[in-house]
Amino acid sequence: MTSRALRLAALAPIALVAAAHVGSPDTFFEGPAGPYSVRVIVRSPGVVPGLAQISVRVLAAPRTVRRVLVLPVYWDPRTAAPPPPDVAARVPGDSTLYGAALWLMTGGSYSVQVTVEGDAGVGTAQVPVMAVATRRLALQWSLGAGLLAFGVFLGVGAVTLIGAAVRESGLEPGETPDARRTRRARVAMGVSIAALAGGLLGGRAWWNAVDAQYRAGLYQALHATATVRGAGGGHALRLAIDDTSWTNARRQWTPLVPDHGHLMHLFLVRDSTLSVFAHLHPLPVDSTSFEAALPPLASGRYRVYADIVHESGFAETLVATVDLPAPAGSWRPSDADDAWTAGNGTRETGNVVRLEDGSTMTWDRSAAPIVADQDAPLRFVVTDPGGRPATLEPYMGMVGHAMLTRADGAVFVHLHPAGSVSLAALETFQQRQPGDTIRGALAQRLTTMQMTGAQARAVPSGEVAFPYAFPRPGLYRIWVQVKRDGRILTGVFDADVRPSR
Repeated sequence: MTSRALRLAALAPIALVAAAHVGSPDTFFEGPAGPYSVRVIVRSPGVVPGLAQISVRVLAAPRTVRRVLVLPVYWDPRTAAPPPPDVAARVPGDSTLYGAALWLMTGGSYSVQVTVEGDAGVGTAQVPVMAVATRRLALQWSLGAGLLAFGVFLGVGAVTLIGAAVRESGLEPGETPDARRTRRARVAMGVSIAALAGGLLGGRAWWNAVDAQYRAGLYQALHATATVRGAGGGHALRLAIDDTSWTNARRQWTPLVPDHGHLMHLFLVRDSTLSVFAHLHPLPVDSTSFEAALPPLASGRYRVYADIVHESGFAETLVATVDLPAPAGSWRPSDADDAWTAGNGTRETGNVVRLEDGSTMTWDRSAAPIVADQDAPLRFVVTDPGGRPATLEPYMGMVGHAMLTRADGAVFVHLHPAGSVSLAALETFQQRQPGDTIRGALAQRLTTMQMTGAQARAVPSGEVAFPYAFPRPGLYRIWVQVKRDGRILTGVFDADVRPSR
């Protein structure tokens, strides 16, 4: 009971630590920038306005790269034109790595535009980034002490100058102030001290008010509640977005757009052991509720994570918990892309797991430890029962999907071969036009585009990789989903992430 209470307590502050993903505020992207292949990492400042650290690694370039430009573009087409891009500086000792720092001035959805110029021409990549305030920066003790000393110096100096002005102004050089002037100077100094004290008290009240307003504005994901109901001899899971900022008729949020063809990607993780996992795609019941048929999952408490993307390009993960009853009836998936798995992934499996169709998934990694905040070796290879590379079919437009969580629930991330970015968020920036100021117009175009868009190609090598760096040390579980012969297969692995030095 104690351990369960601790796990539930860990879920409470989840919404305060990240936007697009739980506990993983940084953005990872890997893909083409024209003729160049790049890997981009955007380190979130955690405050708004804030300075985001951006690193760009040119993975493959047909010719020499001359320079790399970065530019943050805010989602709203009604905002002023963006400033000129910044030139990313080449990192000493690494000819393929470039770095820059960019200010994100307004909370919301940005696209960091990365432009690579070289002998092969000019290529551009868009990287969606969520700018949200998730923390308050602490004042360093040394800086605070220095400011206090400087303030005392200025205050004493001001009182001294006022007293000297009242006492000695108008006197001839060398003349001594009389008692009347001295009394007036002391009164003036007393009044100035009172005025300065009043100013300090007023400044303190203003500071506290601004700080309270900032704390009230710290990002929290939309509140959601998960419930279970009986449906057709089985059970259905309903997730309701019951946050007042969403249910209010004059809502401040833009409509949802489909990501990989679905308005919501919902994940269930058994809270006690992490031994059961489900990836579902609930269908909308109304403007606030989504519902999916429940697979025959073991009863118990589950963590619920739901990925959604707004028309603005803002992606976020909703968090809830739900108690599932014992399985009942047969399962008829609400969507053909729904899948679940139980068992598997115990720590004895190591880097090789057998999938449900008899094929094998291998985590291609060395014996070197995985370190927090460093590139993680998330590369997996699938072979058929005969040991030959298995052809991987597109699964929701991607070669594979990876979901990972820390054991205590403080981190949950949904990854693609392109990184942690949302495909829908990327499309909102690629397809947005200056006239897209009417709510829902862009969402309709994106829905049509995803329904008729081209699928990713099959991969005959059986390989899939995900760019990422674990944000914190600890024990993690990883679920890797691929599709083979029309069947969704899930490999389960464990990772012990060490702290960085």
